Amino acid sequence: MSERPADRYGVGRRKTPRWLPVALTLAVAIVGCGVAYLGFKQYGPKDIEPERLGYTVVDDSTVSVEFKVTRDDPEKPVVCYVRALDADGVEVGRREVLIPGSDAGTVLFTTTLKTSARAGAGNIYGCSDEVPAYLRAG
Repeated sequence: MSERPADRYGVGRRKTPRWLPVALTLAVAIVGCGVAYLGFKQYGPKDIEPERLGYTVVDDSTVSVEFKVTRDDPEKPVVCYVRALDADGVEVGRREVLIPGSDAGTVLFTTTLKTSARAGAGNIYGCSDEVPAYLRAG
């Protein structure tokens, strides 16, 4: 049998393999699930959530920072890194604060930092459940 004349019937349609749309749909679904997982790990709820409530510049070499820490496991001690920044955003003081285990999921703390220059702000850098040995009691 001969081919159809193109001038009479037009050019024949190119056939797409039947598996191609299914494979593309699966690939898009897998990539979408991967992006969702990474987004949840990065921006989803954390085991330890610190929040700065306020700060007070006491004098040229001291700042007081008030913060709260919410933990999934309140009985487990955590360490929080509190820092003081000058007006340009340069770190001028830092302190590690041990938050001991408690019955409450959320605890309030106030800590005082000594600074190398006048602080313009105080904030919480972050918290971790990996408490250094020198902060542990006993």
